[in-house]
Amino acid sequence: MDQIVYRPVRDEFAYTFGGRMPVAHLRSGDLLRVFTEDCFGGLVRGPADLPSQVCHMPYLNPVSGPFFVEDAEPGDTLAVHVVAIEPARTWGVSSTFPHFGALTSTSHTATLQPPLEERVWVYEVDKPAGVVRYRATASDHTVDLPLEPMIGTIGVAPGGFEARATIVPDTHGGNLDTPQLRAGTTLYLGVAMHGAMLALGDGHARQGEGEACGAGVEIATTTTLLVEVIKGVPTPWPRLETDQTIMSVGAARPLEDAYRIAHHDLVGWSAALTGLGVLDAYQLISQAGRAPIGNVCDPNYTILAAADKTLLPSPTPPYGGAHDRLRQLAAEQR
Repeated sequence: MDQIVYRPVRDEFAYTFGGRMPVAHLRSGDLLRVFTEDCFGGLVRGPADLPSQVCHMPYLNPVSGPFFVEDAEPGDTLAVHVVAIEPARTWGVSSTFPHFGALTSTSHTATLQPPLEERVWVYEVDKPAGVVRYRATASDHTVDLPLEPMIGTIGVAPGGFEARATIVPDTHGGNLDTPQLRAGTTLYLGVAMHGAMLALGDGHARQGEGEACGAGVEIATTTTLLVEVIKGVPTPWPRLETDQTIMSVGAARPLEDAYRIAHHDLVGWSAALTGLGVLDAYQLISQAGRAPIGNVCDPNYTILAAADKTLLPSPTPPYGGAHDRLRQLAAEQR
């Protein structure tokens, strides 16, 4: 097993999945420690740094990579185990935007009222205390929220030599913005191009489900990953596994279609793991499943379908036990 450390300089960040040359090569079992920048590229640092003034489209949501994964071919699955996500600074930022977010007019939902005010919130990231400190901008109200670091954007190259903007979530992963992508989780991505071309960025110190305003508590991170290529096993949509739960991801507009995609995948996956008939699995997920929302503001919306492993009758370990193998490998590195 090799350990690869990668810290990009500013002109080395990517803004698409696909269409980029690799920055490093990985093999199954390798440990990757990578610096990721926040979605604003580190340019929003205080209340005066309005994103519309200091950031420039399309240079938003930078990702580190891509990383070429040896032996990864179309039709395989890339398992990515999140070992650790460490905030790289003692502060994070969030913002409202004139035409972006769940509660403002957008190009897709055009209305006549004035645009929402653009405003920046600065959060103290207190790692020793394990909290993120919210401060209101129009009063003296403060509250400590749990520090729960996550990766907002992670994925592989789409198929057919396509390049997708990093802000878009889809079958390749991308800007999923789900708080479930945290340390201890294994992400499964279907490989569509030779080498997979893994990239990641857009760390959040925390995020509410739905990312209603369009931004989490945006932070730079040092993120540690383990990778494994699972040969000959396709994965149609991104999937997640923790010690307790399996989850399927759907990304689409409208939100109902994202819901359908995620639940269609989870029902089929659960049936394949347990031997249940499809309708029996459908009934079980209908009564015992959960549907945590990732985002409702990106070009595609993201929703997950989740089921606890204890509710599934004698399930076969997903992907031949990849999550347990990578978790054990991660424990050996500590």
